[in-house]
Amino acid sequence: MKSNNWMRNGFVYALIIVALMALLYNIFSPQERLQEREINRVAEAIKDGQVRRIVVSGSRLEVTTRNEKWISRIEPEADLVNTLQAFGVTPDELLRVEIIYKAPSQWGALFSVLGSFLPLLIFGGLLFLMLRQAQGSNNQALSFGKSRARMFTGDKPTVTFNDVAGADEAKEELQEVVEFLREPEKFVSLGARIPKGVLMVGPPGTGKTLMARAVAGEAGVPFFSISGSEFVEMFVGVGASRVRDLFEQAKRNSPCIVFIDEIDAVGRHRGAGLGGSHDEREQTLNQILVEMDGFDTDTNVIVIAATNRPDILDPALLRPGRFDRRVVLDRPDMRGRRAILDVHTRGKPLAKDVNLDVIAQQTPGFTGADIENLVNEAAILAARRNKRLIGMAEFQEAIERVIAGPERKSRLISEQEKKILAYHEAGHAVVMHHLPLCDPVHKISIVSRGMAGGYVISLPEADRNFKRRAKFMDEMAGMLGGRAAEQIVFGDVTTGASNDLEQVTNLARAMVTRYGMSDKLGPLTFGDREELIFLGREIAEQRNYSEEVAQLIDEEVKALVIEAYERAKQILINHRDKLDRLAQRLVEVETMNRAEFEALMNDEDPPPSQASVRPSPDARPPSRRTGDDKASGDLSLSPVPA
Repeated sequence: MKSNNWMRNGFVYALIIVALMALLYNIFSPQERLQEREINRVAEAIKDGQVRRIVVSGSRLEVTTRNEKWISRIEPEADLVNTLQAFGVTPDELLRVEIIYKAPSQWGALFSVLGSFLPLLIFGGLLFLMLRQAQGSNNQALSFGKSRARMFTGDKPTVTFNDVAGADEAKEELQEVVEFLREPEKFVSLGARIPKGVLMVGPPGTGKTLMARAVAGEAGVPFFSISGSEFVEMFVGVGASRVRDLFEQAKRNSPCIVFIDEIDAVGRHRGAGLGGSHDEREQTLNQILVEMDGFDTDTNVIVIAATNRPDILDPALLRPGRFDRRVVLDRPDMRGRRAILDVHTRGKPLAKDVNLDVIAQQTPGFTGADIENLVNEAAILAARRNKRLIGMAEFQEAIERVIAGPERKSRLISEQEKKILAYHEAGHAVVMHHLPLCDPVHKISIVSRGMAGGYVISLPEADRNFKRRAKFMDEMAGMLGGRAAEQIVFGDVTTGASNDLEQVTNLARAMVTRYGMSDKLGPLTFGDREELIFLGREIAEQRNYSEEVAQLIDEEVKALVIEAYERAKQILINHRDKLDRLAQRLVEVETMNRAEFEALMNDEDPPPSQASVRPSPDARPPSRRTGDDKASGDLSLSPVPA
């Protein structure tokens, strides 16, 4: 590859050198001396009586002698007879020569002109090629101000509302936009004004971009898509120029939709940074504001923007007349997840044992992107196992891979560490089973997966939007069940509960400072969480309470954690026999599902475990599995309020 580049560059440089040499030769060559030499040659031949005929055609002389014929050139305006006499040729000598005058041909004149200008043409062409090559690279010097928006026509929509599931309320809001683009007269006749801008807000992966494309597909209009970061360059004024170009294209193709993804890249609050109010980002934002204000009522251009940070947007963007309608796309509930599963499993070969309702119930908190990834992981697992259908086992495995990561079966672990890990996970499960407000235990495993040495998955029976204080207390006790089991059984604790302790501490502090669930401090919140735009979350956290209150907060957090820990210890002491049986069973089979676990808790004979009866082909001996002392603990999927 390098040799080809060297050869190509060498050829170009050789052409440049040849063109320069020809150009310099034409400019600085001694034309008068050449002219004198040629006429002198003709005059000497005439004096010697050698010349028979001279044909004059413009500046071209065709001289015919007794022995040869040659072609010479003189200046076009020169008189041949007078010139020859000036060089000593007598009239008698000229009478012996036949002189014929011919009109010069058009092709000869053209070739003469081209010969004079050919070096200039070659040099200009090479210069043009060099500029085009420089422009074709990343340095687009001649197209900085052009918009980089990608246009999708609405003739053949690839995405419609049928491809978007789990966001029925958002689709209803955006249906008005579709109707306006289809029938604007219906709204104009009533004096209604459709919103010029629609801001879609929601966590990452909830389908904001997909929803915008579905609106364009339903309306059947052109769709311009661009990211907020594509406006800003290192050169001042480029972003504003691209905004102007984008809206000019949109007006020429109206009715249409302009979609700006991640608008917070250019729409942040102005005047909040160290750059003042004259940096490139703010100029771009100002141009967006001006363009949205400049829309006429008959342009039919609607701007849709998406962001997951609406709190940092400039207030001028959100005022009426700009992005005055806000559409929220939240994480889907169980019905929404079921509908999203229908969309992503469409056209995929599913086995008869696949129950999408169960999968939707087992994936609380999953976004549309998470569910798409889940279905894709299940398909990959089925292909890896040489199956023609995607079964329920692949979906179950895919859920655990998405939550905790792939299994790690190659790490060594001693029998003692395996026993500690089994008691740790059994402690979580037993405590959660005996607390009424904890979610039911779905699966227990001491197989290392991702960063977790072992895990307990608990799934809620239904989606929740609110949580009680009592539920928080039960959940904290369940998180601390692993450490409590280690202390009761072995008389010592390990580092396996580090992640559990971190989660419990954060939850207890949130109960005290954010949810007002402390008896001593009362229904108050502590700590100003208004984040500064250009500073980090930790730097922007402002303490709005005294040192005495800070001490009370620490005491309350500690009291909540100690209370939950003592509850967990007491439950395990009261049910020590269940703890021992469950831990021994985990050492034997490594993984237990909900049916096996509940049968053991109810002193019933457990059903045959798939792990003990039919191990997977790639399974290794139990002694080769390991735990991770940094992240061992339960993986509860019940959503915690932000």
